[in-house]
Amino acid sequence: MSNSIYPCLWFNGNAKDAMQFYCDIFPDSKIVTDTPMVVNAELCGQLFMGLNGGPMFTPNASISFMVICATTEETANCWHKLAEGGTILMPLDKYDWSERYGWVQDKFGISWQIYKGDISEVGQKIVPTLMFAQEQQGKAKQAIQFYTDLFKQSSLAGIMEYGFGPTEGQVQHAQFTLNDYVVMAMDSGVPQTFSFTEGISLVLECETQDEIDYYWNGFTKEGEESRCGWCKDQFGVSWQIIPKVLSTLMSNPERAQRVMQQILKMNKLDIATLENA
Repeated sequence: MSNSIYPCLWFNGNAKDAMQFYCDIFPDSKIVTDTPMVVNAELCGQLFMGLNGGPMFTPNASISFMVICATTEETANCWHKLAEGGTILMPLDKYDWSERYGWVQDKFGISWQIYKGDISEVGQKIVPTLMFAQEQQGKAKQAIQFYTDLFKQSSLAGIMEYGFGPTEGQVQHAQFTLNDYVVMAMDSGVPQTFSFTEGISLVLECETQDEIDYYWNGFTKEGEESRCGWCKDQFGVSWQIIPKVLSTLMSNPERAQRVMQQILKMNKLDIATLENA
């Protein structure tokens, strides 16, 4: 894996079931970490974290995952498997922007946008999509500018605006890249009952303490700090700023307990303290 950014999905004790469910749906997928707290999987080669965090937070559609499918058959197959036991948010159908598209919330509460399209135009099979709603409505452009300014390796592929109505001039669809990781964003086209929560966060792995300090300070300048490397940016999106070496430190069960005791004492993570645990 070369990307330093990947999603974290919050579950209430059923992360293993959810990750296995996704591995059974997406080709070239497998579970790579299986612990009582964290179950990581590579879905189509992309890293996803499943966190057994308890009942405190639940995912919602403010962050969904766009799945780029090459054929009508693949689109339908992926849609029907994810829809089993879930909730249809937009039916699988033909729309102005795609021959076949649908939006579904699966039985674990994770939302997926299934899209027949050309993956060469996106460069990534599964793309997290940020939807700005409620108090964040209309802030997608501001957020995109913030993220592409903060990340030293970033680019903007393009922004499509709503053409009429109360959302005229707001973002209907945008695509940008942060550290070689593709992200999409949109302002909600209709009023919503939800906004960003810790139910889905973005993990950012850093090589050095300077990198941790840089991103932590950037996100929390107008956002807010939380515990154990978690923080929120000014738009309410949750980030986990962690050292890349953390997975190695946690691989030894005896040492992992000492490392976790130190993590629980921290807001921003300190690499030297963790390595000396």
